[in-house]
Amino acid sequence: MRTASLNRETAETKIKLSLNIDGSGKSNINTRIPFFDHMLTLFSRHSLIDLDVTVDGDIEVDFHHTVEDTGIVLGECLKSALDDKKGITRYGSAYLPMDETLSRVVIDLSNRPHLEFRSIENTPDAQNFQFTLVEEFFRALTCNLRANIHAEVLYGRDGHHISESLFKGLARALKVACEVDPRVTGIPSTKEVL
Repeated sequence: MRTASLNRETAETKIKLSLNIDGSGKSNINTRIPFFDHMLTLFSRHSLIDLDVTVDGDIEVDFHHTVEDTGIVLGECLKSALDDKKGITRYGSAYLPMDETLSRVVIDLSNRPHLEFRSIENTPDAQNFQFTLVEEFFRALTCNLRANIHAEVLYGRDGHHISESLFKGLARALKVACEVDPRVTGIPSTKEVL
């Protein structure tokens, strides 16, 4: 089983997170930010990663530290659970429609962190959740998972739908990239290391 857990405490957040890549999409999420809880719950459901997250952050300041630090810990746990990445598919991609919105997320579990994040001009916020926080989450996850992630909103109007499309696209692309392919021998790279 590809599992990992981590407790991380700073002056701004206390995070307890555990996951199982080979799960069924069960989750128990409590970040004290309802919209973010919703995003992480659907991320778990659509990636089939079992996810347990508890965060006590300084949300009285704003949501930034909670969202970014959760991305950090999730990335670290995914990297740990993937171990040496033997046998994985490595690449994954998803187009994700959400009503009037369409996004594309592409992942390479390359061990070379790079985020390319693009959205439409003047992307609207979801109610009670700034859209800029979505990019901060993606950046923190990307750097700590050490993945190459391209995320793009192709079009959309509703802030909730745009954020949800990106989180679901991330989930679906990651699900494919993490899958074990029985035809892959060793590390899926001509360098023989990721």
